[in-house]
Amino acid sequence: MVRRFLELLAREASAVEFEGPIIQARAAGADPAAIEELEQAKVEALKVRDLLKRRARREAELSALYDTAGDLAALRDLDAVLEAIVHRARQLLATDIAYMTLHDPERGDTYMRVTDGSISAKFRALRLAMGHGLGGLVAQTATPYATADYFADARFRHKEHIDEAVTEEGLVAILGVPLRLGQRVIGVLMAANRSARPFHQEEVSLLASLAAHAAVAIDNARLLQETRNALEELSQAHRTAREHGEAVERAALAHDRMTSLVLRGGGIEDVAAVVTDVLGGSLAVLDDLGRAISGDVGELDAGGCSRRRRRRGRWGVRCAGATC
Repeated sequence: MVRRFLELLAREASAVEFEGPIIQARAAGADPAAIEELEQAKVEALKVRDLLKRRARREAELSALYDTAGDLAALRDLDAVLEAIVHRARQLLATDIAYMTLHDPERGDTYMRVTDGSISAKFRALRLAMGHGLGGLVAQTATPYATADYFADARFRHKEHIDEAVTEEGLVAILGVPLRLGQRVIGVLMAANRSARPFHQEEVSLLASLAAHAAVAIDNARLLQETRNALEELSQAHRTAREHGEAVERAALAHDRMTSLVLRGGGIEDVAAVVTDVLGGSLAVLDDLGRAISGDVGELDAGGCSRRRRRRGRWGVRCAGATC
């Protein structure tokens, strides 16, 4: 019969099945001493069963935390990482739903960020003021809270819109732990059931570990975005400086060439040639009546440039092209 208990352990039988060998022994007329020995063997077997279950659960928890750490190391999409954390919390705690709220510094409350298992649109759009409901109390105090029956628990400030959303979702038992960055609470990670159940300390610890990973993911995403923004600003500043430097070089080249041209006694056509050569595009020099002295005005009009300005009170200049 003792071997029978080992077989039950090997196939991970339910606790009720461990009564089977004792019932069979009594039916077979076993003496009281044998029955007592079987009772003791059953107790020891159930202890081993509980130990194996705890170890299996711990292995699953460590695996989930390892996977979460891997997600953070390859962080690409914050939403995907947070959804994975919430989903793992729901699986590991075997709850009907898990969800995460984040602090809104502008409004001073928390809002629903990610849910897994939710069936209520009102619940997914819920906002919790600091100190209101279970989640608002966790956010305000930076302390985990758990309740086996939320509506029967007088520790929480029950607000109508919160209770309506919780009722629509059908939640009864709720556990919440803070998302912390240093001393600052940035949100709350929660798991909940649609029937009454207590939450054990190891479940609180597990959810707190997942919350710590979620807080790191959020902070990493913030730092990555700030880095991207800084790099973009730096790149834009570099482009502006380069364009300015190129413009200065072109102006200096034009100045040198025009100075040389004037010293050699060059005419209007020579000046126009220098300008178009250095700055690009086309150039026409007009007299006071708008007649072309140098260049083709018709070509400029076709190019879409209509700017005209006076030079030294006698000439007008029209240009076409990207640099006019």
